[in-house]
Amino acid sequence: MSEKRKHSRSLHRAAIKFQVGDGPRQDGVCHDVGIGGMFIETLAPAAFGAQVTVYMRLPELKEEAVIKGVVRWTEPDGMGVQFGTMGARETYALTKLIASLPKT
Repeated sequence: MSEKRKHSRSLHRAAIKFQVGDGPRQDGVCHDVGIGGMFIETLAPAAFGAQVTVYMRLPELKEEAVIKGVVRWTEPDGMGVQFGTMGARETYALTKLIASLPKT
């Protein structure tokens, strides 16, 4: 997948929640993250092209970050999510987190 990415990814394992469309929030694990997206480990990956919302804690933010995205690829144990447009606070907090992590 890396040859198609615009942004590098960093190793980061953290519990997150995600929502597919208007469905219920589900538990997942962020495996790696970049400013453009993340891989979410889950036993119930969404279909390619599905709209998802990621809910995650970022050290620079007091409240939970809410990031919209779309599923770009799936595997039996998870899915690659490309982030959509983020607000300035989320972009700043995610950039700070990524800068502190080892690259994949």
